[in-house]
Amino acid sequence: MAKRGLDDSKFRLETRLALAGRDLTRNDGAVNPPVQRASTLLQAKAVDLYDASKKTYGLDGMAVQDALREALLAIEGGAGATLAPSGLSACTLALLTVAEAGSEILVTDSVYRPTRKFCDQTLKRLGVETRYFDPRIGAKIGELITEGTRAIFLESPGSLTFEVQDVPAIAGAARARGVATIIDNTWSAGVHFHPFAHGVDLSVQALTKYQAGHADALMGAVLARTPQWHERVQTMYAQLGLNASPDDAYFVLRGLRTLMLRLQHQADAALRLADWLESRSEVVRVLHPALPSHPDHKLWARDFTGASGVFAFVLKPQPPERMAALLEGLEIFAMGFSWGGYESLIVPCDPQIARSAIPWESEGPLLRVSVGLENGDDLADDLARGFSRLLGEN
Repeated sequence: MAKRGLDDSKFRLETRLALAGRDLTRNDGAVNPPVQRASTLLQAKAVDLYDASKKTYGLDGMAVQDALREALLAIEGGAGATLAPSGLSACTLALLTVAEAGSEILVTDSVYRPTRKFCDQTLKRLGVETRYFDPRIGAKIGELITEGTRAIFLESPGSLTFEVQDVPAIAGAARARGVATIIDNTWSAGVHFHPFAHGVDLSVQALTKYQAGHADALMGAVLARTPQWHERVQTMYAQLGLNASPDDAYFVLRGLRTLMLRLQHQADAALRLADWLESRSEVVRVLHPALPSHPDHKLWARDFTGASGVFAFVLKPQPPERMAALLEGLEIFAMGFSWGGYESLIVPCDPQIARSAIPWESEGPLLRVSVGLENGDDLADDLARGFSRLLGEN
């Protein structure tokens, strides 16, 4: 069992995942932390009621939230982690941390659509302008930075169209102008891409996805590169009155213990499926950064240590009724929003794509798949039967 003060940085990731957040003194000897559902925290001394170094209310989190924060830092690094009720709330928390009335934020045009809505509606109402940029802009982002720019928001790869961004180049240009950088790093699960090593200030994770891994918990996190950034995020978190459920924190922490086993299986199965899809006559192109055919493959290979199980593919043009026959007859793949769980999902994505900086050009329908823990050959067979329905063969 882990002991307080154990330096787990000397261990490899699988070992850190098993040890992180385990503390004999905090857990009374239990291998897992207790789930404490608390609002009021009683104090024996009056002076302690206003001691900022002590927990004085349940919003501060208890043992299980502390353990989860420690575990996240053991995976991705950074000076501090702040939990949020969902992945989207982690994105919006990071944005509100940097936003100022009368300023602007630069956002990748491939950003997660709910994040885009927050920028276009809530930030606009608060007097913050959002300008969207080509995900493949790289170092030329410097030409878009103005005196009013406060932050650049990245998402790499894009979670629908899978463009890989040149994060070191963008972060370098931002740092030269004193502009903050935020990245939605959910696709890599914090495992296969290390934002702080590339100069990013804040890393956002939707813990709902791979970390939880079982489609039964909602949670997000904002990790900060420096203590100063962590303090800024924590201040905004407190002012918004956000809270991370102890039960969901427990589920996410439990999911972290098996993250590498699940992620490796899902990544391997997804890459085999992507290879198979490239051979299908119904498919125009496959959008998986680990494939040599992907336009950003070299960039991905330079900056990432591996892939996850989420990618997309484009079909030849099809009538709606044939698309419905493909999707609604699938036996293993199910339709539903989210990804990273044990279940394989497939979603038609065209209605979600919104672009303003650079058009999204597609030869036909775009389908995103999240590969779960099923056998990869069974998944391919399921899609093959779907393609037969697509062509009216059964």
